[in-house]
Amino acid sequence: MADLQQARDAKARLRTSLARHPGISGVGLSRVRDGYCLQVNLEHATDDDIPRSVDGVPVRVRVVGPVRAGA
Repeated sequence: MADLQQARDAKARLRTSLARHPGISGVGLSRVRDGYCLQVNLEHATDDDIPRSVDGVPVRVRVVGPVRAGA
């Protein structure tokens, strides 16, 4: 599993590669058993090509719906 620095480096590359994909509400890190993975939050299910891993760091995809600012 990836350590924190590996995950941070991979996150930067993943954000760049997904910058023009519609429907992505966030890209972040998520703690897993013995390390970290990347998490892509989507507004809705999509067939877009999101990689399963970036530089050996696994990618988790979650459909979270639209993100709205709280008042």
